[in-house]
Amino acid sequence: MTTTSTGPLSADMEEWDDDLHDRYPTQESAGEHKFRDYAAEVRPSVREFYRLNHINQTYDFARGKVEQYGGLNHKRMGVWEAMEYLNELVDDSDPDTDATQIEHLLQTSEAIRADGHPRWFVATGAIHDLGKILCLWGEPQWAVVGDTYVLGHPFSDKIVFSEFFADNPDSNKPEFQTPTGIYEPGCGLENVQMTWGHDEYIYRVARKYLPVEAQYMLRFHSFYPWHREGAYQHLTNEQDREMMRWVLEFNKYDLYTKTDVRPDPKALKPYYEDLFAEFFPAVIDW
Repeated sequence: MTTTSTGPLSADMEEWDDDLHDRYPTQESAGEHKFRDYAAEVRPSVREFYRLNHINQTYDFARGKVEQYGGLNHKRMGVWEAMEYLNELVDDSDPDTDATQIEHLLQTSEAIRADGHPRWFVATGAIHDLGKILCLWGEPQWAVVGDTYVLGHPFSDKIVFSEFFADNPDSNKPEFQTPTGIYEPGCGLENVQMTWGHDEYIYRVARKYLPVEAQYMLRFHSFYPWHREGAYQHLTNEQDREMMRWVLEFNKYDLYTKTDVRPDPKALKPYYEDLFAEFFPAVIDW
């Protein structure tokens, strides 16, 4: 398989994150974007990211990563320690910001906190991108970030740059090309194989500590084909449809809280250590 460079956070990964703001503008700014050709304006590095993601994210690849990381036996550390560990991901090539990874997490969680949401919601905001530590363990960026989607199922045309799936080996497997792939209608999203990335990983790390609403936020916050484009409805069950509103509520903060106001991790650490102690043991498995 073709891979990209590993190690420190690359500019391309940050550009994917920024690209989401262009693809899903706020309601206030949507009017000016309504008729533009989004795909024609995407930066070449972002287009190449999607090409690699769509070629390499196969059912067998994702299953292999679940086996590799699902045992949560790579590291033991507390949640705040994991946030500091994530700070080792540095994008030295980005001239627009010198904000650290922990500051990006705290911008999200502090916005959630300011709006008076429950403490579990604030904790979810603080940890939602911790799965990006996969980069520190050598995973290529296309296997860490990116829009997520269902595998073992026909690739939806609602997935951005879906034309790149023509070169994905799963496109030639007949068992994946039935209307519902290898799944039964209404099987529920808990029973499908999602693409591998930071969402799936942090969900598996945190799922036994947080309520089901938080689990959906963690696992599906990048599942834009479902919660923004309306795909995969035939696979969902009643719980999925009920939980979508929580994913959408979370995404308001995930997409639109990057500001020039930088939180102070040192000042906020006591609050978050107390918050994490409410939901997590002092040390957890990663």
